[in-house]
Formats: sequence, C-alpha cells, structure tokens
Amino acid sequence: MPDAAGRPVLLFLLNDAPFYVSHRLSVGIAAKAAGFDVHVAAPHHDAAVARIRAAGLAFHDIPLRRGATAILGELRLIGAMAALLMRLRPDVLHAVAMKPVCYGGSLARLLGIRASVLAITGLGYLFVTETTAARTMRRIALALYRFALGQRPLRAIFQNPDDLALFRTNDLVDPATVAMIRGCGVDMTRFASTPEPEGEPIVMFPARILGDKGVHEFVAAARMLKEAGIKARFVMVGRTDPDNPTDVGEAEIRRWIEAGWVEWWGFSEDMPKTLAQSTIICMPSYREGLPRGLIEAAACERAIVATDVPGCREVVRHEENGLLVPVRDGAATAAALRRLIEDVGLRRRLAARGRAIAVAEFSVEDFVTKSLGVYRDVMTESGSKWP
Repeated sequence: MPDAAGRPVLLFLLNDAPFYVSHRLSVGIAAKAAGFDVHVAAPHHDAAVARIRAAGLAFHDIPLRRGATAILGELRLIGAMAALLMRLRPDVLHAVAMKPVCYGGSLARLLGIRASVLAITGLGYLFVTETTAARTMRRIALALYRFALGQRPLRAIFQNPDDLALFRTNDLVDPATVAMIRGCGVDMTRFASTPEPEGEPIVMFPARILGDKGVHEFVAAARMLKEAGIKARFVMVGRTDPDNPTDVGEAEIRRWIEAGWVEWWGFSEDMPKTLAQSTIICMPSYREGLPRGLIEAAACERAIVATDVPGCREVVRHEENGLLVPVRDGAATAAALRRLIEDVGLRRRLAARGRAIAVAEFSVEDFVTKSLGVYRDVMTESGSKWP
C-alpha cells in the first residue's frame, strides 16, 4: 500500500546486497525518481548497504543463506520475509533469484500482495547437477516456482529463451505473464572501450570462484597452454562463495597458484579498470541467466571465450564477438584461447564487434526503461496508481 506520503511502495527481495548494487541499483534509483518509496531486502553487507542507503533507498536485513537447506533456518527466513511483507504491504514486490522468488513469491500469493514481479535470473546448481540430493531439491523448487508464478497480477521476467522454454515445458508459467528482459544493462560510458594492454596477454576469468562457473575448466586450460609453451597470464577475478555448493575454497586456489597455472586478484571494486588490464575474457560456465560480466567485457571491447550454454550464448555469438566452446571441456577451452592469443587480428575484430553489440542491445538505459515498463503494466492490472 502507499506510504504516509502517498507514494506506492516497491520492495526488492534478493539473496545478495552487492548483487543488487551491481545489477539493479539503477532501477531502484529510477523508481525513486519516478515517485516510488523503494525498499531493498537482502542479507546485510556493509559496503553494499551503505551504497543503497546513500541512494535514498530503505534497507532491510533478512537471514538468507543461498546454499542453506536446514529446516529451522529456512523457516526463520520465511518468517522474516512474511513479517516484512505484512508490514510494508508493497504495491509491487520484485523478487530476484531462486529463494526470493520461490519463498517471497509464494508468500506474496498467500498474503494477497497487490502485484508481483518475479525475476528468473538463471537456474544454477540445482539445474546443472544430477546427484540424488540435487534432483530432490529440484523437484521441490519446481513446485514452489509453480505456486509462486500462479498468482495474479504477475510478471515473470526471464533473461534467456532457454530458461523460459524449461518453465514452459514444466507448465510453470503462463505465457501471458512473461516479460523477456535480456540481462541487467551496463553503463556504456563507465565500461568504455579500452586498448589492449601491452606485454604478455592476460586471459581473465571474471566470476565467483565456483565449479559451476567453469573455474576448473579455466584452470585446466591454463595448465594445458602453459605446458604447451604458450606465453600468457591466466587471472581469476572474483570472490569465493562458501554458501554455494560448488565453491572451490581458498586452499584449492592456493594450490593452483603455487603450481604456477593461474593468478588470483580477488574481488574487484572497479571492474572497468580491471577489465582494461585484460586481453581476453574467458568464462566457461555451466549455465547462466545472462551474465553481466560478459556484457561488461564486450562493452570494454574484449574478445570472449565462453561455453555454448543458456545465458552465455545470449551475449557471445560464435565467430562474431567471441568463441563458444562445449561445456565442461577444458581442452576445447584451451584451443579457443590459444587461437585468440596467437591471432591478434581475429581477437581485435571480435572485440570491436562485441562493443557494437553491447551498445546496441545491453545498455543500462534500455534495461531501466523496460523494468519500469513492467512495473507500470503490473500496477495497471492490480489497480494501483502509477506515481
């Protein structure tokens, strides 16, 4: 319901505050400027919360751990979400990622929240793993998705057609409620075209250090190329993520470094500056929604090697702005990287085309406009007044 000043309330519900800052703060700021009272709920993170509050948005801490499955912890999270929804009674709930969508979306339906926007931003570990535990959890997740997506008024945002096809095949979503918004947009002035650095080529892996991001294949490719005498540096830029079941851990990373295969620069607070130090970007992920890191790389005019999987192939077009390789194939990744390391003309041609694609298809302005358009549509259906 509107706040005391009569502004409609927009609540973002997410699993990670830094992710909100990097991927959706632009939408929150635009919504506030449009007249919304904007709230963000996620696990507390000092730096991210400072950014959110500095933008004039309200923040709410919730006890969410992405990889946690203990019943008491999940019940505590569901209770915290329910209490927040009942207190704020948002005119629009915008939930992002699996737990916020499944739990928050289901609660919104049960509590009669006026309108929901549920963003499917990639299907992650449960949908690329075939262990008995993963299959069981996947069945539970699909049931929750079906219930959460069954409410009205609703918009279900998908980032790539593969994820939408999976949801359609499993009869989880009504096509009439679907909005396709590819990626989260990038500021093309901040992520500007930069020349390649001089010296030995730097091949960069810009993602969390996770198995399902393809870090094992990246390290395998680095080892193969170094053993073949290829002169290049292989750098990982990203944080570990102990809440993720495929987290590698610092002990394994140190082993790779000591072997001389890779470098680890840790998490970057300034990705434009970091990407400017790269020559080639490599992300052999197992599945994505639509990875912002690849859009940023293309915007900075870098050739890319990525896997031919949902999400990655939305950004990387084979032989046009990068090279696509089979998933879980370190040797194919190594071969593609070697080709770009040795063929300067090819990688510069691919890089230039990548910048053009990024500007034409993945600007932050376009993302913000489409997101606000989704809010307008779902509010019209709910009878809420646009600010």
